Amino acid sequence: MKKQCFNPYLPSWEYVPDGEPHVFGDRVYVFGSHDQFNNCVFCPGDYVCYSASVNDLTDWKYEGIIYKKDQDPAQDGRMVLYAPDVTQGPDGRYYLYYVFDKVGFVSVAVCGTPAGKYEFYGYVHYKDGTRLGEREGDMPQFDPGVLTEGNKTYLYTGFSGNHMKDRIGAMATVLGPDMLTVIEEPVVVIPGDEYAESKGKHNTSCTYKIASPENWSGFKNHEFFEAPSIRKIKDTYYLVYSSAVMHELCYATSKNPADNFVYQGVIVSNADIGISSYKPALMPCASGANNHGGFECINGQYYMFYHRHTNNSWYSRQGCAEKIDVTKDGLIPQVEITSCGLNGGPLEGKGKYPVYIACNNFVKGQENLYVGGNVPKITQDGRDGDEEEGYLVNIMNGATFGFKYFDFKNLKKISIETRGYFQGCFEVRTKWDGEVLGKINVEFSNFWEFNTGDVKIPDGVSALYFTFNGSGNGQLKTFELITD
Repeated sequence: MKKQCFNPYLPSWEYVPDGEPHVFGDRVYVFGSHDQFNNCVFCPGDYVCYSASVNDLTDWKYEGIIYKKDQDPAQDGRMVLYAPDVTQGPDGRYYLYYVFDKVGFVSVAVCGTPAGKYEFYGYVHYKDGTRLGEREGDMPQFDPGVLTEGNKTYLYTGFSGNHMKDRIGAMATVLGPDMLTVIEEPVVVIPGDEYAESKGKHNTSCTYKIASPENWSGFKNHEFFEAPSIRKIKDTYYLVYSSAVMHELCYATSKNPADNFVYQGVIVSNADIGISSYKPALMPCASGANNHGGFECINGQYYMFYHRHTNNSWYSRQGCAEKIDVTKDGLIPQVEITSCGLNGGPLEGKGKYPVYIACNNFVKGQENLYVGGNVPKITQDGRDGDEEEGYLVNIMNGATFGFKYFDFKNLKKISIETRGYFQGCFEVRTKWDGEVLGKINVEFSNFWEFNTGDVKIPDGVSALYFTFNGSGNGQLKTFELITD
């Protein structure tokens, strides 16, 4: 088999959510926060970076730790680094924008290379030196996204969850060539859930200008929550954000980077809500926690980066990506989550695959569960940092997990690697509720063992689903598609 790229695209023991991809030179770099395996809080790690050649997205290089949380003078020993973003300044250097979890201002670090060792640079501030977010009437800053054009840098920030009356929505602020000083006052460009229908006419202590409130009713049911990410295609600005319903990344567009944003739709949902090609459009399939990411054009193709949740937890998130299309009229249709992501097409319908690339996990009769339900989960052995390959646990009667997509040709058998105290059979399908095309029997085992069954999957591109019928609770590590 040729080398392929899966979702998640980083090693299965790496937890880098909130991914912001940027092409600098001939490489794409992903900057994100840093979760840990089996943890109970968000983002306790230092910032790390991965990169890949724009010509080979199968080969991701670990660039190491690029910034430590104790480098900022504001660190009091109790704060973690939330989602960052990076832009290249007019001086050619690279600027890392971030916010700690317990403060409302934006910090900046700088480096001469995209993935080198960043050094603390300063805080975003008004001309009088007051930090943005700390002036009376300011909203707290959160989740910075940045775009530099000439001597101006557009900074997008905000958090507006659960009908917060003092947080109107996403803010846009313009910085000068020093990358720190505010030269154009913040404006609110996308509404939170408290303000979408009222067009900002609620009592609030915030003094920011509201941009184009006549557009705000269009954001109803997809209001701003967090995670602004900014890109530009031709003459149009695309502001991607995580909506108030959590699991989806939506986008709005404008010809003006600080005004007149109009809601356009959902790009990706990590519950695939809105996708009806293989399941009812409103069936979550055991996902639905928060999301964060941005898109980038890599070697002529646009990809949307987002994250998924592992270990049946909110706090061990992994980066994924999907190919997206930008239509002639500038719109981005919603895409479904897959196992093949950056691969550029379906996976080969032969050879051995890890099951941690499953993109659907649920239990029959409980398809509407979100993260935290009693469903199969992707986990790993060892502790955070141990390079242990992920696998599926909590496989019980009715458990279903799916992989999309494979290009099948002359498939004869499937062998699965199982462990645990369960017995029964795995039914094989190409649709989660489709015809059974093969069965693989399994028995109790204290060790990883292989079991093989005959299958009759038609040639062509399709998904692969396994459903366990039997008793007990087991685990699954790999499967092999056998054509000989």
